[in-house]
Amino acid sequence: MGRLPSGRVTQLHDLTVLRLAEAIRSREVSPVEATDHYLDRIDRLNDQVGAYVTVTPEIARAQAAAAEKAVLDAADPAALPPLLGVPVPIKDLNMVKDVRVTLGSEVYAGLTGFVDDNVVVLLREAGSVLLGKTNTPEFGLPCYTENGVSAPARTPWDLARSAGGSSGGAAAAVAAGLAPAAQGSDGGGSIRIPSSVCGLFGIKPTRGRVSSGPIVPDLFGLSTNGPIARTVRDAALLLDVMAASFPGDLYLAPPLAPGETFLGHAERRPDRMRIARSAVPFVPDAVVHPDCLAAYEEASELLESLGHEVVDLPLTLGDDLVPQFEKLWAAMATRTPVDPAQEGKLQPLTRWLRETGAGTSASELLDALTAFQSALRAVLPGLNEFDAILHPTLAQPPAEIGHFHGCEPAENFRRQTMFTPFTSVYNVSGQPAVNVPLHWTDGGLPIGVMLAGRVGGEGDLIALSAQLEEARPWIGRTPPIWER
Repeated sequence: MGRLPSGRVTQLHDLTVLRLAEAIRSREVSPVEATDHYLDRIDRLNDQVGAYVTVTPEIARAQAAAAEKAVLDAADPAALPPLLGVPVPIKDLNMVKDVRVTLGSEVYAGLTGFVDDNVVVLLREAGSVLLGKTNTPEFGLPCYTENGVSAPARTPWDLARSAGGSSGGAAAAVAAGLAPAAQGSDGGGSIRIPSSVCGLFGIKPTRGRVSSGPIVPDLFGLSTNGPIARTVRDAALLLDVMAASFPGDLYLAPPLAPGETFLGHAERRPDRMRIARSAVPFVPDAVVHPDCLAAYEEASELLESLGHEVVDLPLTLGDDLVPQFEKLWAAMATRTPVDPAQEGKLQPLTRWLRETGAGTSASELLDALTAFQSALRAVLPGLNEFDAILHPTLAQPPAEIGHFHGCEPAENFRRQTMFTPFTSVYNVSGQPAVNVPLHWTDGGLPIGVMLAGRVGGEGDLIALSAQLEEARPWIGRTPPIWER
């Protein structure tokens, strides 16, 4: 197969997902060549960034060879699957049949996946190549990725700092050029947090947009799968692939209009939008760092310069809901089965959360859910007056490795809450939300801003984000490790 012409792009990992997919379909690039390129980078750089907990070179090369044959045999390359030959790793909270899955825990270090998660089925059908499983904290509970089964996931922008969590390995892989894009999941900010600290675009879809089955139940509807990518268009394409419901799913998102796609929204200039903004944390006593406020103010100015109306958000949820969310989170920590004889292998934070969750009565749990639904019924009609809502994604710049993990559990959890006082509310409401990487500090650290939308409104968020990306491109910013 052919080669890309020489020019500004000199490495395969410089290519976006869309450009790589196009180059494979047009036979400019061999899927085998692309896969080998990424496997070589993983071999050389993964120990530094902690992106992958399991690498699957045999599976990747077999899938790449099959993709190459499909390209060579195709009578109509345009009819080939959209991600044919494109590497997309899977987060290690998700099952891939016959591939090791640890859930970020020593307790599950020997488990092999016995089924494909629904999102994995969709990515397979789209032709993607599995490089491996990306690093995640134990059971996906913390907002940082440090566990007992792998090296910490680090942001490639500063290897002394965390890549966030719980999709920290996924974001580290994309930011370091160890994958062109990645699948992640988000139950309290777990796509947006690592996207912010790694300088990437990430989408938490509307509740019910992407199936969590067949193993993981929807339960409270907090968590959803979604894409992490370098560009808005790449993430939109991955969301088009992932967006589907399966029998047994408890939630369904409003469908796109007939004939529309998320990628189509990324290529469409948005109408003038009315955008609310707030930098007031939903968590009492949380303090927003000046760098995060600077990113927020710059984004506000940029939105106004593009013709949008930006106003201060008049409505908000009360901080009295924070303890209710903590009850839900602790209850979720109990849902992963653990042999009582193995409890001692769990991380201290996990044990603490599970003990708290086990001590929560059914009545208390239902009271927490009732409080959330009552609050959301009161506030959502007002929020729906706006096309989007702008916040800082995080209250602080990327945290140093050990900032959370080195503390006793209660203090660990408090620090996480102070770090992420904006993200979880949109998991509770089910609204879509994205991280947009518009700002870098003077020291070279990425600082994201978050845009949330109406339920079912991913298309509008994607169109708005693409406009921001065009006005202030970030694709040219790469950490030093990118060139290695």
